Amino acid sequence: MGPHPAVAAIRLAVRRVLHDVLTDRAENYSAAPPVPPGEPPLVLVACSGGADSMALASALAFEAPKLSVRAGAVTVDHGLQAGSAVRAAEVVTRLRAMRLDPVESVAVTVGREGGPEAAARDARYAALDAAAERHRAAAVLLGHTRDDQAETVLLGLARGSGTRSLSGMAAVSGASGRYRRPFLQLDRQTARKACLVQSIPVWDDPHNTDPAYTRSRLRHEGLPALEKALGKGVVEALARTAQLSRDDADALDTWAATVEESVRDDSGQLQCAKLYVLPAAVRRRVLRRAVIAAGAPAGSLFARHIEEVDRLITGWRGQGAINLPGRVEARRQGGRLVIRQG
Repeated sequence: MGPHPAVAAIRLAVRRVLHDVLTDRAENYSAAPPVPPGEPPLVLVACSGGADSMALASALAFEAPKLSVRAGAVTVDHGLQAGSAVRAAEVVTRLRAMRLDPVESVAVTVGREGGPEAAARDARYAALDAAAERHRAAAVLLGHTRDDQAETVLLGLARGSGTRSLSGMAAVSGASGRYRRPFLQLDRQTARKACLVQSIPVWDDPHNTDPAYTRSRLRHEGLPALEKALGKGVVEALARTAQLSRDDADALDTWAATVEESVRDDSGQLQCAKLYVLPAAVRRRVLRRAVIAAGAPAGSLFARHIEEVDRLITGWRGQGAINLPGRVEARRQGGRLVIRQG
């Protein structure tokens, strides 16, 4: 008799991603992390101890040896709860019991910039990036599910951050495609069921049910209310929206990158007249790229910031400089748009 359907589903998702990692590595060998000759590539799983990441770790441990891939894991201790170091040590013990190697716990200090959720995320990804570099990992697997994707789309919608925000999380992201999300087409319940039938202990983070956190409120109040009002299938519809939005956003980003040089003068300044004739979606992407290049943090740059800069092009009434995150300012000067750090 074969494995439980939930277990089979997560193993298949991981198997496909491992094939993709090996294919990408073969096609882009020069960009792949260097490893000693004859040593199999390493794939790490980021594991919090929750059901999603423990199911992912279990599937990776099962599938990796079949493809001659080494499988390891990293758990990040954010230090935000009493006993977090003990729990991290327990996760490490469980991961090593799955025969993952290397396995390590990394403690981080969470700052305050952008709010508690954003600060924790930034600290976590910095730790994962460092671990991937340290171990020369070919990829890091993340346990985000279709439910997480739906929540991300709704959060982007609430912020009014545009098509890119509505596209949610990419299946492949990070430097050289480092981060892979095998479970974006699977629901959270499938991962939990896979842990249950395999008797894998999981830890339920109390932050996930704490109404002080926006995502927690959305998960336990917002989405259930939407499903009550609109019927089942909201999560699946939001996940489809994410993919459609991502396709559109990718196309527009490519267009913006292609035309950017053509709207600059010989000194590299953006020319307002040439920007004006671009479609709004393309023009705003050119502006966003320019603002980020000038030093504005991408994570602190919202649609309202770009709209204000855009009005220097489309609604020019002699207004002064626009102040942007990262001490960047944009001003119109002699038919040119000057964006620089002040």
